[in-house]
Amino acid sequence: MGHPMSDWKLISEATASGASSVEFTDLSGFKIFKFVLIDVQPATDDVKFSVQFNVAGQSGFNETITTTAFRAIHNEADSEAALAYQTGGDQAQGTAYQIITDSIGSGGDESGAGELFLFNPSNTTYVKHFYSTTTILQADDSARQYFIAGYVNATGAVDEVSFKMASGNMDAVIKMYGVG
Repeated sequence: MGHPMSDWKLISEATASGASSVEFTDLSGFKIFKFVLIDVQPATDDVKFSVQFNVAGQSGFNETITTTAFRAIHNEADSEAALAYQTGGDQAQGTAYQIITDSIGSGGDESGAGELFLFNPSNTTYVKHFYSTTTILQADDSARQYFIAGYVNATGAVDEVSFKMASGNMDAVIKMYGVG
């Protein structure tokens, strides 16, 4: 059971134009946060989009996370289609930015979109669970849907989230909603 869309409150919206990253720094007042990713496009071709978190009182976006990853793919030529676990797309107690899309193309008609959910980031007892579902048009003219699930392995409150391309700058609109 989900929350009706009317229950979600728009908290913040960021429009990136040639930006290296987008950060959200107020994760309080709600139990669930949803980040809606709209028209994410890298400045350079064939680059993945990623996320990382910061615990209150810490510096840098380098929290320890554990994730799992799989993707679905189908190309325009109808010659490749698959659903598979993404070895190397996950982390086991890693501190790198977590990839949440496959490689996005930078052509005029290529971009990515999706959602990332973060659960109870202000809680100071449990780890912080998150998951994302994204879809992109890759540089090789294939549709790819990427699924990530995992947790920030920290009991301190997560108070910041950062989104960026694996390399280079980006254009994007990211909206942060809260509920609960």
